Amino acid sequence: MSIDPSIESNQDEGDRQMMRRCLELAQRARGKTAPNPMVGAVVVQAGQIVGEGFHPQAGQPHAEVFALRDAGDRATGATVYVSLEPCSHYGRTPPCADALIAAGVARVVVGMVDPNPQVAGRGLEKLRAAGIAVTVGVEEAACQALNEPFVYRITHQTPLGILKYAMTLDGKIATTTGHSAWVTSPASRQMVHDLRAGCDAVIVGGNTVRRDNPLLTSHGRGHNPLRVVMSRQLDLPADAQLWQTAETPTVVFTETGANPDFQQHLQKLGVEMVELPDLTPAAVTANLYTRGAMSVLWECGGTLAATAIADGSIQKVLAFIAPKLIGGAAAPSPIGDLGLTLMTQGIALDRVQWRAIGQDLLVEGYLLS
Repeated sequence: MSIDPSIESNQDEGDRQMMRRCLELAQRARGKTAPNPMVGAVVVQAGQIVGEGFHPQAGQPHAEVFALRDAGDRATGATVYVSLEPCSHYGRTPPCADALIAAGVARVVVGMVDPNPQVAGRGLEKLRAAGIAVTVGVEEAACQALNEPFVYRITHQTPLGILKYAMTLDGKIATTTGHSAWVTSPASRQMVHDLRAGCDAVIVGGNTVRRDNPLLTSHGRGHNPLRVVMSRQLDLPADAQLWQTAETPTVVFTETGANPDFQQHLQKLGVEMVELPDLTPAAVTANLYTRGAMSVLWECGGTLAATAIADGSIQKVLAFIAPKLIGGAAAPSPIGDLGLTLMTQGIALDRVQWRAIGQDLLVEGYLLS
């Protein structure tokens, strides 16, 4: 949500610096807050930080509450910086706007308006009505970027779908024999681990399980996402790494009645089974939405990727391109058949960015809806 210029106040470097600190605090809970946003808050008295806080997870107090607790009596007459508009309604926790008013703060600086219709400016109105000075829109672009999945979930009632793949310069994700380790550099793979740490779920299909035997964790980079496998027939290896659920859960989506013996085997290993009458990316995405997911990372092969694009389950693409050539007419590409026969039918990407990751190139963009 963009800030109305009529409610925007002048920003100085001090405000921006404190808001950047809010963003640093918010990211301490990266991947752990779904379906809530990441939020950081700072209390400043006489130019000095006297309290800090961030929202650790859904059901826990919000960032402002932790920051006010940290500040104690020093919050009276202070300026509070918060990366997202303070809530004004009762949810799992009381309204943060009320807590700020009760603490007697003099000014509140907000990074972005909350897109949640239950808030959406009401928190700002409540603060102003109590005589508190309010500044809105400080480091707004960075605040929006931090909570992109939250904003998408709120405005579209579905998680943000991100397709990630690694390919060679000639568009191959594996050789003609299926060998795919490793397409890109260690730096790119580390970035993927970081990406997983910020997502709520990561999805692969049966072919990826059989061919790559992935672990799909963040490899110590932070939060581990829910690992999701889509398989119609459950013709999967009995000893895949994904069935190791002591530290990270796995859920397998399949079609009703598929391979009951293997389902029982997986359940004994602690794997959750979900049967659907029609196994589609959209159906799986809808299920993950009910679980509170805000961001879903698709690390699947070309066939499943094409299906997920076609049914609207993917909105964002991250393509890691390695400077190497594999060749081979039968070597797989990152996206399967989309039914397009003319180059003019190609699906264009919007808001495209490029950056180097070591010797690799990362292309990032959004599918035009």
